[in-house]
Amino acid sequence: MHRNIGIPWIKPPEKVCDDPLCPWHGSLPVRGMLMEVTVERLKMNRTAVVIHEYLHETAKYLRFMRRRKRNHVRVPPCIEVKPGDRVIIGETRPLAKSVSFVVLGKV
Repeated sequence: MHRNIGIPWIKPPEKVCDDPLCPWHGSLPVRGMLMEVTVERLKMNRTAVVIHEYLHETAKYLRFMRRRKRNHVRVPPCIEVKPGDRVIIGETRPLAKSVSFVVLGKV
């Protein structure tokens, strides 16, 4: 069984885990922003580095600039990701000094 996280268009994972910091099988609430990002590295324990690429408008020149931001995200054991995957992440309470997002699923 999985918990309802309140986002109807994201499908729950098929694997089951017993991690308390999993939004699907634990008690971690998801609130705030949702982003579609690319996984860059998986060298930490249950944590990944992701890249968020977006467009920023320059009002003076009426043009857009590409920008990117790196974030640390928590990866629950029930979701298998590898570098290069597109994933959806959701904002949570701070889990560590630099971790405030959790992976919700693959795209």
